[in-house]
Amino acid sequence: MTNALLEAGFHGDVSVLDGPLLLRGLAHGPSLPAHRELWDEPARRTAQQLIELSWKIGLTGRGGAEFPFARKLQTAVESGRKRELVVNCSEGEPASAKDSALMLAAPHLVLDGAQLLAEALEIGHVHISVPGERLSVVQAVKAAIRERRRGRKAVAFELHVTSGGFVGGQARAVLEMVSGRDNLPVTAREPEAVAGLRGRPTMLSNAETLAHLAAVSDLGPETYMAQGTAAEPGTRLLSIAADGPGGLVLEAPYGVPLAELLSLCGYDPARPLLLGGYHGTWLAPYQVTNCTLSSQDIARFGARLGAGVLLPMLPGDCPLSYTAQIVDYLAQQRAKRCGPCTNGLPALASACMRLPGVRSRRESADLVQRIKELTGLVTGRGACAHPDGTARLVGSMLDTFAAEIENHVDGYCHYA
Repeated sequence: MTNALLEAGFHGDVSVLDGPLLLRGLAHGPSLPAHRELWDEPARRTAQQLIELSWKIGLTGRGGAEFPFARKLQTAVESGRKRELVVNCSEGEPASAKDSALMLAAPHLVLDGAQLLAEALEIGHVHISVPGERLSVVQAVKAAIRERRRGRKAVAFELHVTSGGFVGGQARAVLEMVSGRDNLPVTAREPEAVAGLRGRPTMLSNAETLAHLAAVSDLGPETYMAQGTAAEPGTRLLSIAADGPGGLVLEAPYGVPLAELLSLCGYDPARPLLLGGYHGTWLAPYQVTNCTLSSQDIARFGARLGAGVLLPMLPGDCPLSYTAQIVDYLAQQRAKRCGPCTNGLPALASACMRLPGVRSRRESADLVQRIKELTGLVTGRGACAHPDGTARLVGSMLDTFAAEIENHVDGYCHYA
């Protein structure tokens, strides 16, 4: 069963497939009464109980960093100070739709997770950040918050709407917005769990992360761990080709072959795959067909699942041109707060846009060298991670498609 989302922030319809855990109730609808038919009212748990549950299932952040949730929670607990909780549903990347889908289809599972965490940390006020360009998500979360006011009232939810754009959902950009400042990232000297909102230890957690917390608390670790593998139990929400018409959001258990997932969605697994989104890593066809949905397995190829964005390359697509278009978009989405963003990314985009059309081997070699120099200049020098992520994408293109660059010099593309 699918539920099509018509959304201003998406470039067409994004369909959501029923899943085994978080998305198992699509037919019931998103209301609180419908949600309670599947999920019980969260039982109060201590912070230590949540830490133990999170370690047991290996829960990691699903916003892109994949940092162990239990370690972040332990840091906040050990601070001994007043804490804050921010739920980040602000997908700024056009290719990421899984948090928006979750907030449209099962918002109360996310709010259950936030309630569990807030009560365990004695936080009475929870901030929720949603993407400004996805108006249906804004309205869905508003409706869910109104429904919660009729239930347990120990936790108050406050909605914050980003100004939109790629960097608007970045962790520090969200904290700046919640603080009443511009929705742009700033340099952080300490992690949010140490010093975040108002300088307090802050649990800034992704929507999917909190949904998993609610699910394991309700089902128990044994039932939860029936999905996935022994090394990586549970599931992942995946956005597949969500930046174009016909995109999908689905929930898959860890351990499923990537080729099987892509075939299920109608894509050819024997073509390159951009894994991890616009700041992600290219996988060559042989890597795609020899890899499973597993952070550990994917790491063999120098890649990460990140926020669970999969961008399969369609027939006729040129990987060099496709990458260049993404880099050009990313250069326009810069925060303009540092040199690498203001000057480096536009220069990098310009060089990448030229690459597919070069027909001289000397010019091609010089341009590749220039691109490498630019990626080195922007890496590690930005006010946020935006330049680093863009450089990672470009470096992956150069590594994965070195032979393809030579083909373009000869006037043809192997994939197009």
